[in-house]
Amino acid sequence: MRTPEQQEEVNDMQLGLIGLGKMGGNMRERIRRAGHEVIGYDRDPGLSDVASLAELADSLTAPRVVWVMVPAGPPTQSVIDELSGLLDAGDVVVDGGNSRWTDDEKHAAELAEKGIGFVD
Repeated sequence: MRTPEQQEEVNDMQLGLIGLGKMGGNMRERIRRAGHEVIGYDRDPGLSDVASLAELADSLTAPRVVWVMVPAGPPTQSVIDELSGLLDAGDVVVDGGNSRWTDDEKHAAELAEKGIGFVD
């Protein structure tokens, strides 16, 4: 059992979530119900909490964690390309989609050049 202080520490998590379709949208709500802050972005403005990836990055406190839940292939590559220009060394990108492992290696290397962590 956690003490109230330990529980408060757990609930201090902040996360950016990109891709608010069926899976990403449900994840956002479950994480929020657990007491964490989630700032979501989707190309559908009706689903988004922010208007752009730049606004998402600006809304997060460093070190930033951004979870990507978009389709594999060109959509994921596009998001990684844009995030690499918006995030800083020490930030982390989590690819929660179904990317091919060779794409994951490429994304990890691209982001590592800027000191950005990558988890697939």
